[in-house]
Amino acid sequence: MKRENNTQIYDLENYTYDLPNELIAQKPASQRDGSRLLCIKRATGDISDSYFFDLPSLLREGDLLVVNDARVTPARLYGQKETGGRVEILVLDHPARPPKNGQETRWCLVKASKRPKTGGILLFPDGLIAVVKRLGEHGMVQLRFEGKHSLNYVLKKRGCLPLPPYIKRDNNNTQSDEDRERYQTIFSRFSGAIAAPTAGLHFTHELLKSLQSLGVNIVNVTLLVGHDTFKPVRVRDIRDHRLGKEAYFVGHHSANSIDNAKKEGRRIIAVGTTVVRTLETIFKRKGKIATDSGTTDLLIYPGFKFQVIDALITNFHLPRSSLFFMVAAFAGLDLTKRAYRWAVESRYRFYSYGDAMLIN
Repeated sequence: MKRENNTQIYDLENYTYDLPNELIAQKPASQRDGSRLLCIKRATGDISDSYFFDLPSLLREGDLLVVNDARVTPARLYGQKETGGRVEILVLDHPARPPKNGQETRWCLVKASKRPKTGGILLFPDGLIAVVKRLGEHGMVQLRFEGKHSLNYVLKKRGCLPLPPYIKRDNNNTQSDEDRERYQTIFSRFSGAIAAPTAGLHFTHELLKSLQSLGVNIVNVTLLVGHDTFKPVRVRDIRDHRLGKEAYFVGHHSANSIDNAKKEGRRIIAVGTTVVRTLETIFKRKGKIATDSGTTDLLIYPGFKFQVIDALITNFHLPRSSLFFMVAAFAGLDLTKRAYRWAVESRYRFYSYGDAMLIN
């Protein structure tokens, strides 16, 4: 398909910014809702500083918050090659129903001093064995697991939460109690995500009660965040980037609540980019918000016409990332970059454990 000549808005080089390393948050705020909140008004371009616990004063009666209730699976596992070398895997596939024959094949990211070869054997705790079946791109390996215990059993017992690569820990083979609690949202229910829907990390039960007492409603959707949330963009034209498929589910109550809010002209506020992708995917498929399940690889970039959301709560994202594209699509690229400069100059904390933005 022939593309228009004015492609500057799609040039990857326009989606970068300078970030000092010390602003990449290595730990969560002492209190979930104690994070800072950068408020951005799309209509006027106004930017102001606030705190997440001020959210009730920034929303209004009738608003509908939509959160992602995905739960992060402890998908990182440590073991060794048959030859004795140390190996680390991140299990990417998490099917709802494990196979009945005791053997299961999953795609994984594998880190080792040397990449394993087809037919190689990896050894993990509790007698779990993995045989290398296929080699993929960018470190991906298809492994067949077998042993006395299932992979899910061993992950539940021995697995570590897969913190993003920019969060550094002294000993990667342990997971602190703080991370186990704070890298899950209070909404988390359905396991299978390998990254947290981080915009939801700022909410507390007390904050939810305050919002509900003001007439703000909250509903859940599920999108199992995959590894592609950290996938680097390797193309110059951002429209050529491809996301992997992520499973989603929206139940009857949530679908009806969202659809009714739209019909009544009430604001739909997405808590996180995963919620945006879920809702906009369903609208694209069905022409409205209805009960639905499936997978989405929707890539949102400037020029996208939003049909569902009216406001967005989100964390600060990596430069040149698909998440940064989405924020620029919603707020406008110039305003987004100005907001990010404001955040850097004001020493906001960035990325998964960092501060948040409210864009309305």
